[in-house]
Amino acid sequence: MTRFSLLALLTAFALNAPFASADDWPQWLGPDRQSVWKETGIVQTLPKGGPKQLWRVPISAGYSGPVVVNGKVFVTDRVLAKGAANPDDPFDIKSKINSTERILCLDAKSGKQTWKHDYNCPYQISFPAGPRCAPTVADGKVYTLGAMGHLHCLDAAKGEVIWSKYFPKDYEMKVPMWGFCGHPLVYKNLLICIVGCEGGIVVAFDKDTGAEKWKALKTKEPGYSSPTIIRAGGVDQLVVWHPLAINGLDPLTGKLHWSVKLEPKYGMSIMVPRQHGDRLFAAGIGGAAVVLKLKEETPAVEVVWKEVLDKKKEKTPERGLYPVNMTPFIDGGTIYGVDQPGMLRAVDLETGKKLWFTHKPVIGREELEDYKGSGSGTAFIVKNADRYFLFAETGELVIAKMSPKGYEEVSRAKLLEPTGGAFGRKVVWSHPAYANKCIFVRNDKEIACFSLAAE
Repeated sequence: MTRFSLLALLTAFALNAPFASADDWPQWLGPDRQSVWKETGIVQTLPKGGPKQLWRVPISAGYSGPVVVNGKVFVTDRVLAKGAANPDDPFDIKSKINSTERILCLDAKSGKQTWKHDYNCPYQISFPAGPRCAPTVADGKVYTLGAMGHLHCLDAAKGEVIWSKYFPKDYEMKVPMWGFCGHPLVYKNLLICIVGCEGGIVVAFDKDTGAEKWKALKTKEPGYSSPTIIRAGGVDQLVVWHPLAINGLDPLTGKLHWSVKLEPKYGMSIMVPRQHGDRLFAAGIGGAAVVLKLKEETPAVEVVWKEVLDKKKEKTPERGLYPVNMTPFIDGGTIYGVDQPGMLRAVDLETGKKLWFTHKPVIGREELEDYKGSGSGTAFIVKNADRYFLFAETGELVIAKMSPKGYEEVSRAKLLEPTGGAFGRKVVWSHPAYANKCIFVRNDKEIACFSLAAE
């Protein structure tokens, strides 16, 4: 085992420590934010007619995925006020829409509501369907960040508010065009959030009291990526990608270790940077991508390869992939992710060479590489054992095997109807949770649980 492999293993163990058991899904992308589902005894293929539905209950709108901890499901949504309606143009940010955001706790076995907390929350953002961030659950507390900047820490058992913040008021800042999207991160005694205030776009709070501990990275826009922890250079590093650069910081103090320019189109830094051994990858819409080499002895980086946004739109990069709404998965030196045009693509991490593509796991059928009908396509990738579970924007769950040589679809089943609008098509853009040998999925009308246990 290489030194970096050992460090990655130790990091995963450390990051799991504050959370519940490995069978839970306590935050976005799972226990250690690595998109890995560790449970065994899971189906090899989906049953004919689809997996067994355990329950299905009504819910309101939102992009935020559910999380599952200690037999409870936590999810957020947004309810329109009586007589209110979303604008016909999803890019309209001038219209103020009266609504309420809710934090819901459901029983994982039945879907029955255990408690809820709601608060008045008028929307004035592009694509105003609902909250973007999944809850984060740690040490008996649930942390939620709403689309308009309401941060809450609640007692996970009772739903009582322990502390809260309202970013636009507390930090005198403007709500980003597409709302707050950075999933809150617990690290030791801190809750780290992407805020976007004048004093620093990333802010660390005491996770128990809400007291501000530090803030860092002054720049014009906060972007839409989430903070993440990596282990490299002998230390834990907090990686934050804002619309101008990807940055490595000391997570306990906010001190900047390194920064590399990386500017996606429209300020849309979205995916969370992915570590694979001593490599770090990030990319975004328009053709901005970088692979960095993480130094072994000190928290520093150097560029392995990089693509820069072509502002004149004269060419499409010959290498790399450029996700919009999802975070790619890196396995064995290959990047698997949904490229901006809407196809699942495999790319060599070391060189950026494009290996293969397929539209099928994203939109349910094959199309040519220049197909224009699935732009910003989305499929969320989670690995379990030697195969992958992909939840597509069509509401379908797919089991597949992927390698540098190609994509092999094992089975698929429809779980939900797509309800959200995107560029003339209906989509589900909410990451599922995998726990208790089940999948938990939601759209803008309902949340459901299906068994994925092997018979």
